[in-house]
Amino acid sequence: MRNSQLPVIAVVGPTGTGKSDLAIALAQELDGEIVNSDALQFYRGMDIGTAKLPVSERGGVAHHLMDTLSITQEASVATFQAQAREHFANIRAREKVPVMVGGSGLYVRAALDVIDFPPTDPDVRQRLDAEVQAMGDGDLRRRLADVDPISAARNLDVRRAVRALEVFEISGRPFSSYMPQREYFAPAIQIGLNYDRSALHEALESRVHKMDAMGLAEEVAGLLEHGLREGKTASRAIGYQQYTDYLDGEISRAEAINQTVIATRKFARRQITWFNADPRVSWLNPTEPDLIGKALSLVGSASEAPTR
Repeated sequence: MRNSQLPVIAVVGPTGTGKSDLAIALAQELDGEIVNSDALQFYRGMDIGTAKLPVSERGGVAHHLMDTLSITQEASVATFQAQAREHFANIRAREKVPVMVGGSGLYVRAALDVIDFPPTDPDVRQRLDAEVQAMGDGDLRRRLADVDPISAARNLDVRRAVRALEVFEISGRPFSSYMPQREYFAPAIQIGLNYDRSALHEALESRVHKMDAMGLAEEVAGLLEHGLREGKTASRAIGYQQYTDYLDGEISRAEAINQTVIATRKFARRQITWFNADPRVSWLNPTEPDLIGKALSLVGSASEAPTR
């Protein structure tokens, strides 16, 4: 089958399940190039704690959208959507297959699905934030309930409630009206990887200890010298937040490791919940025999099926 007939391939699922390895194997088999959809791997210098593969371990496969942001910048889903789709088109123009990999669920959906992103206005956001700071969020939530009862009923935290009212003030549309449908913007297949829970927990704990041995503390120390604390996204990343507390003397190294393990397991559960909610994901166990063969079979079947 010609590469032009193959769908965009997305390898998804929780952290620590070997998504990068499978994506590289698929790209090698299908003459593909990889587009990263792990939001934390956008950040330059955040290597050990994000399990970013060094160039020497990428199997000679071109990787895109890695190391695109400084640690003080904020990632944008809308920007990512445009960039990812541009890379898909460019990869297609080179007669190769786009293989996207990463567990950041919203970014995956942004790249693959028909999604209309709500507008933003920093002046409106700043005014609403100031109102909450001065008077609390009671009046804001009452106004939100009047104009967007669906969002209000979701018991959003203050930041998201502000965002919902911001969107209504700018667009005149309820924030809830922007919720996407599960409709691919172009032919695609999602291949999910996951272990059983006990095996996943063991793998994640082992992974955190390996990161510590590889020098995660030293990586965080270097990033702190370059503004990690000022990065709203980067500073809160799992591992980086805990090791910052360790370097500040607030917790021991053993506590940093343990807290990172716990946070990673919770994050993996959220990822599983997100991707399990999408019936289009085809799941495989990364330990099963002939993983690459089964994944290639799924790709072949998807190329013959109508777009959903």
